[in-house]
Amino acid sequence: RVWSTGRRCGLKLQFLYFIGINMNTVRRSAVAGRRYFSAGMQMGLSDQELSFQEMASSFAATEIEPHAAKWDEEKYFPIEVFKKAGELGFGGIYVRDDYGTGASRLEASVVFEQLARACPSTTAFITIHNMCCWMVDTFGTEEQRARFLPTSVTMDNLMSYCLTEPGSGSDAASLKTKAVKEGNMYRVNGSKAFISGAGASENYVVMVRTGEGTKGISCLVIPKGSEGLSFGKNENKLGWNCQPTRIVTFDNVMVPEENLLGGVEGQGFKMAMAGLDGGRINISTCSLGAAQKALDLAIDYTKERQQFGKPIATFQNTQFKLAEMAAKVQSSRLMIRQAATALDQNDPSKTPLAAMAKFHATERCWEVVDEALQLHGGYGYLKDYPVERYLRDLRVHRILEGTNEVMKMIVSRSLLA
Repeated sequence: RVWSTGRRCGLKLQFLYFIGINMNTVRRSAVAGRRYFSAGMQMGLSDQELSFQEMASSFAATEIEPHAAKWDEEKYFPIEVFKKAGELGFGGIYVRDDYGTGASRLEASVVFEQLARACPSTTAFITIHNMCCWMVDTFGTEEQRARFLPTSVTMDNLMSYCLTEPGSGSDAASLKTKAVKEGNMYRVNGSKAFISGAGASENYVVMVRTGEGTKGISCLVIPKGSEGLSFGKNENKLGWNCQPTRIVTFDNVMVPEENLLGGVEGQGFKMAMAGLDGGRINISTCSLGAAQKALDLAIDYTKERQQFGKPIATFQNTQFKLAEMAAKVQSSRLMIRQAATALDQNDPSKTPLAAMAKFHATERCWEVVDEALQLHGGYGYLKDYPVERYLRDLRVHRILEGTNEVMKMIVSRSLLA
């Protein structure tokens, strides 16, 4: 059952390699306290893990955070920063180490949390790219791994995931994009909606219909330059403005059979569902990183902001709010790391645990950001402060990777089985 298995899932963190950062610096940052890493963020991490956390935090602070507001305002997709992230191994974090970093899902969540403190939207695309690389690594043939992964894990060639359609959202099995075999080619017709990175990515991991039912869904990797492949306008969104979101249209696109992921038809739905378990953990982690940053900002602001002759942090109502926010952040972190560990261990309850972490973390962390904005008062509503951007970016996390209503269906079914 979910609950008994959940109690057994440990949080043992074992990094597969050592990142060369001066560990005395890392230990000093640990002693320093909340400024960069709360006690919850550091709990149970070894020296190697702390170094990985520090590296991700440093990269976010220097390469992402100073520019995030401008990227949001200008709707700029920071491809050059993705390539820098790829140089650190962040483009194929849990791709096997013959091509990628070879880390675990739990280790990846430590990295993504730090990146999301600077910009959850930018980080979300990095997680989508990582999911695509993982799918090629896990389900692809050796020839496909050798063809696609070397330039993808470096983020020189970005990848986008194409499952959702204009008429197929939560009911993924009803997708209609069709691939018909003609000799050694597939003729693809249909469209995909809400595709992150569309138009900028070089390769598209596309779920297509080759037969009936869930066993009639297959997966093709379709290159950007394919004739008949086109992209709609960049959607005008509430948040996630620093990554393009477009409809992807396939009009008689001819795809060679060697681009059928795994080389066997009918495996696409299984691949999609396996990918979503990790995707739900990733998007929850993006919410977590932003919520932790919003909490830190709220603490700083309430210590400085004075009303009625004293800092508003001295008011008991403010203190209660901060305590509630901290509890929501920490409970989200624990559930995310537990779900990531379950996925690493291929625990039978990995799917409901990922679903539980997803709906809990994305809801509670959005509440934390909302409360942080409230504590900032009118200033929180201004774009001069980052909290309003986090609020806008996090709202979609309760919709994508499976709506939170679907997540609750998954959990309840596991309880009642």
